[in-house]
Amino acid sequence: MTAIVPLREDDPALLDRLREARAAGGVPLVLDGRRPAAHLAAAVDAASRADLEGSDASGRIGWATLTSGSSGPPRIVLRSADSWSSSFAAVAELLNAGGGGRAVALPAPASSSLTLFSLAHALDGGPRAVQAGAGADCFHGTPEGLRRLLESGAASGIRSALVGGSHLDPALRARAEAEGMRVTSYYGAAELSFVAVDHGDGLVPFPGVELRVRDGELWVRSPFVARGYAGAAGPLRRDGAWATVGDRAERAPGADGGESVRLLGRADGAILSASATIVPDEVEAALRSVPGVRDAVVFGLPTGRVGALVAALVEPDGRLPTLASLRAAAAERLAPAHRPRRWYAAELPRTAAGKPARAEAVRRVLEGEVSPLER
Repeated sequence: MTAIVPLREDDPALLDRLREARAAGGVPLVLDGRRPAAHLAAAVDAASRADLEGSDASGRIGWATLTSGSSGPPRIVLRSADSWSSSFAAVAELLNAGGGGRAVALPAPASSSLTLFSLAHALDGGPRAVQAGAGADCFHGTPEGLRRLLESGAASGIRSALVGGSHLDPALRARAEAEGMRVTSYYGAAELSFVAVDHGDGLVPFPGVELRVRDGELWVRSPFVARGYAGAAGPLRRDGAWATVGDRAERAPGADGGESVRLLGRADGAILSASATIVPDEVEAALRSVPGVRDAVVFGLPTGRVGALVAALVEPDGRLPTLASLRAAAAERLAPAHRPRRWYAAELPRTAAGKPARAEAVRRVLEGEVSPLER
């Protein structure tokens, strides 16, 4: 009978363990060793009680992955082997790794679905997986992983980069391209896998995926969608062959007169402030363009009178900008209702994969662990 096989992400022979578990018909679940032991035990218990056989057309469960936890507690996503393997050829083309003998740098831990996907690809004849840049000629990771790779000076041999997990800043893309990399960013989710790719001129559907914007929400029809969750439910919803995780989007002009998609963030993350609805992703994108700001998380602070105040926690890039300069930059870039009224500065907490951990950032502010900027 099919069973969950818990594995440690720090196991030096992890790839062999994955191969053995798959060969025996098991479902690997790579655990994040940074999480509390009680959380890991609960995850294993929930996965072990899930229906791993199933009876629908998506096939038997082949992989169990953890969501990033960037907006709250992580969930366990269950998916068939085909829901990943059917995208291997397209990913190999994006990485320019179809000829064999290639090695992909995977800086994010194996408990992240992004890295576990690449390990599954390696087991199926894809590029050999390495943790650091040394010896690699392609890269698959988050923007933060790419930034660290460039800063380490180990990017000289890498010719292609596939970047997902969070927004890729145009300046970081340009820096990687200046190093000789062909950069492809993408939007995806642990539940949906690859959804859309951006070669530098806007998000367009990943090969094999259809996109639809319905009532401001992005829906996909794709062979890569996961079966569902083990234990607690999550944002994945279905309507026949279509699926969504609740991300807001709109159509936008694309290259050569075509259409692309512009993401507007998760619907449940919108900030209601007086009569305005503010999408944090839009404000964060504007703040990343401010000199001296490396990254930002925007959220609402409840007031009890006029909805929420827009607040921003910015991560400095070198010397911290002054409060006056941040306010001036926001006034130049944002409509009045979208300008942060409370400013904080600190290194952003991040998930194991390097994505900003939004829920943890907000918790630190609300509990007074980060002080507001005063000058």
